Amino acid sequence: MIAASNRFDVIVIGSGPAGQNAAMEAAERGARVLIVEQEPQVGGACVQYGTIPSKTLRETALTLTAFQRRSGDVYKISRDAELSISSLMKRLNEVVHAHQETTRRFLEQANVERAYGRAAFVSPNDIAISNVKGGRSLVTAEKVIVATGSRPRNPENVAVDHENILDSDSILSMTYLPRSIIILGGGVIACEYASTFASLGVKVTLLDKAPMPLGFLDPELVDFFVMQLKANGGEFRGHSEIESVDWDNISSVRATLKTGEVIKADKAFVALGRVANLDTLAIEKAGLQVSDRGLLVVNEFCQTNIPHIYATGDTIGPPALASASMEQGRRAACHALSGKMHTGQGSLPAGIYTIPEIATVGLTEHQAIQKVGSPMVARVHFDQIARAHIMASTSGLLKLVADERGDKLLGVQVAGDGATELVHLGQMAIIGKMSVDTFANATFNFPTMAEAYRIAALEIIHARDWKAGPDDADGRHVFRLQPVPNA
Repeated sequence: MIAASNRFDVIVIGSGPAGQNAAMEAAERGARVLIVEQEPQVGGACVQYGTIPSKTLRETALTLTAFQRRSGDVYKISRDAELSISSLMKRLNEVVHAHQETTRRFLEQANVERAYGRAAFVSPNDIAISNVKGGRSLVTAEKVIVATGSRPRNPENVAVDHENILDSDSILSMTYLPRSIIILGGGVIACEYASTFASLGVKVTLLDKAPMPLGFLDPELVDFFVMQLKANGGEFRGHSEIESVDWDNISSVRATLKTGEVIKADKAFVALGRVANLDTLAIEKAGLQVSDRGLLVVNEFCQTNIPHIYATGDTIGPPALASASMEQGRRAACHALSGKMHTGQGSLPAGIYTIPEIATVGLTEHQAIQKVGSPMVARVHFDQIARAHIMASTSGLLKLVADERGDKLLGVQVAGDGATELVHLGQMAIIGKMSVDTFANATFNFPTMAEAYRIAALEIIHARDWKAGPDDADGRHVFRLQPVPNA
């Protein structure tokens, strides 16, 4: 028998973005919640190896490049050939501690209980927690949410040694910045590191078998990324299938393509996907179904084939972004306790922390064409914005996608400095079902980057008035715009 003190309404395994939000959502609904984390502190791999460290390095690179640019090249930034990675991340411990402390406080305020140790299913409802001292306890719950995250996937033909050929868990352990680096992959992690290293003066060669990176984004945003990478001295090479990657035991890493071409660099970084952390969970004892890619199979509520067990975040696969994981955690907890869908669905933003940033929310232009036929689309380039000129950040664009009438906002895509912040204006407009005219009629602070929304809205209003047809039955103009050609 399991003691009453070890019985919970919800047990959440993992304390990354998905686990945190699942636990707090469940607690807010009055459930007794236990969150199990195998690391001493909350936050998961996001804190130790992922989001926090990589964004701290990126911020340093961004500051150094922006300083020279915004000073009008009055001050020159020169790179020390022996510049250490650690010297670029002196604030990392401070940032990590602040994030962990904030997360701990939120969980504590929500009355979420915590257990330190490694979890494994004993049965569909019972979970054993083993700690580093060899202790073992047994807990049980009516509902279980798996949020154990993932680890790098390293193919057999790539000899990862964590010294010369690195993955996302070891990339920041490099002692010094290399002169050159080969990056394998075209996803979010690969592109974020590629742009950061290129901005720091490293010669970057980004290789991927796909024709273009970041294939899930609007093609205009992808073109922007590739153009900026090239401007910073980097190179993207698509249609590049890897035969092998190894260290020559002298001074270089060699990437051999299936064409026979050999590319050399000081270091290589492998970012070819992630593997769900399920191997120590004993999921077979819970009867959980796994896909051929090693991911837990879930429905739209993040519910597995075992109805009371849910899975979120990297354990269920793409998009594997922090924002998506947070939403999935809330969705799982909401459905587990109420049987209903979380109300936040449908307005999820995505932010890619390249240099400059990329962000999107709602429908892309292509998706809007499929849904409404002839959307109205407006593009505002940052060189039209006074604040962008003041900041010396004129490379970028904001794109509004509206319905055929030019009334309802369907999506927003932004590329350029501050994109991950700017996109939230569009997100709120979509959530609030505001019309495009809201942006045109609003008064924005001047000068600000947010003015791009007003300019884009005025472009749509101008286009719809120009295309205005006869009045329809309710007295409104019927607006018809020809399909927008691909940029």
